[in-house]
Amino acid sequence: MTIKRDRLRDDPLDDFTRRTVAVDGVEKTVYVIGTGPAVVLMPEMPGISPDVARLARWMRDAGFRIYLPSLFGTDGARPLTEAGRDVVRRACVSAEFRAFAGGGTSPVVGWLRGLARIAHAECGGPGVGAVGLCFTGNFALGMTLEPAVVAPVVNHPSLPLDSPGELEIGEADAAAVAERVERDRLTVLAYRFEGDTWCTGRRFAAYRALLGEAFDGRVLDAGAAHPDPPPFFRDVVGCAHSVVTAHLVDREGHPTARARDEIIAFLAERLATRQAPRTGGAPPPHGGG
Repeated sequence: MTIKRDRLRDDPLDDFTRRTVAVDGVEKTVYVIGTGPAVVLMPEMPGISPDVARLARWMRDAGFRIYLPSLFGTDGARPLTEAGRDVVRRACVSAEFRAFAGGGTSPVVGWLRGLARIAHAECGGPGVGAVGLCFTGNFALGMTLEPAVVAPVVNHPSLPLDSPGELEIGEADAAAVAERVERDRLTVLAYRFEGDTWCTGRRFAAYRALLGEAFDGRVLDAGAAHPDPPPFFRDVVGCAHSVVTAHLVDREGHPTARARDEIIAFLAERLATRQAPRTGGAPPPHGGG
């Protein structure tokens, strides 16, 4: 039975197994929950918030084993304004991330590909899902250079922060990703809100230019966003942004709840889970970018 948790408080993450995972000699904390095919769920700024943990539990309930790596911030903390700003500042100067235009693919993506390999070896099945959020949104695309990744989901990708029409990926990686997506007939599922200043229509157009019809970009009306997100999203983000976490309205039939269920259906179809997703399937796209 899923325990109801207050998204307005810190989350102890006590139902997750806390592991230390090493890839190429680099160790990171990874929170693991559930059984079934593997999904690597990456946190959004400013870290593994109660809303990110809630998404992981929904995916767990749908029949997946979730690998949630700690990449920045304080694990389980409610996103507060000043603490969140500090996390963003540190991430922007970290050698692991390429937050600005011209930086190419963030080095941490290589580590995440290694995590996907480990997850696939542990869980088996046809492959691994990769779900990025905000700062990590585009990491799900870069992870497709790992053959085990077969279900990439790119949620409101915000990098590079200073160039709304570009993608956070090096030229060689971009060409290799496009080739892999075409060769293996992958679909890249993506979400954003209309009017999102961190993930604009220009960015979705750049994905479409790279991937063609393999890019399934879905756009929700900004009015569907939760009107009372945590302080960091109210004060720093400042617009409708986090479709399936901070700005999700957990009500059956709500556009953001449908987006969550579409992602679960997408993962279930490509990872061949035995359990049905929460609403039994993905409706047609909401529209282009």
